[in-house]
Amino acid sequence: MFREMRRKKQLLSREESVEVLRRGTSGVLALLGGDDYPYAVPISYVYDGGRIFFHSAKAGHKIDAIRKCGKASFCVIDQDNIVPEEYTTYFRSVIAFGKVRILEDEKEAREAIEKLALKYCPEDSEINRRRAIAREWTPLCMIEFSVEHLSGKQAIELVEK
Repeated sequence: MFREMRRKKQLLSREESVEVLRRGTSGVLALLGGDDYPYAVPISYVYDGGRIFFHSAKAGHKIDAIRKCGKASFCVIDQDNIVPEEYTTYFRSVIAFGKVRILEDEKEAREAIEKLALKYCPEDSEINRRRAIAREWTPLCMIEFSVEHLSGKQAIELVEK
């Protein structure tokens, strides 16, 4: 169902790909949008054991696209160093394929936003974190991306010889 990478020497291991997802701070979610145009949107996220969580408003292009088709891809660029003298970049990136769903269960949604908040504000107090979540809770929508396939690739120059 998912294509194999042609340049196998550049393939990241599953563990390396997961680490890219763990340390990344933003990625691009790609969905099937209106009139079947691709819709790709940058988002903040948290990776947690085969799932990616992110937030959204309860209405908008992203939510409409998710309701239309639950299949999605998600890309994170870990490194992209321009090397002008070689006319290239030394890159490392990961792409995940899977299914997205809106978390309707309040307990699930609260657990997901807590994970997201901890990722971006790990030093903040629990009281401040809960206040911030409560302040934004009403218009908030949490979404889960279940990873079905994960593939990472890096520039040939980064491959250990």
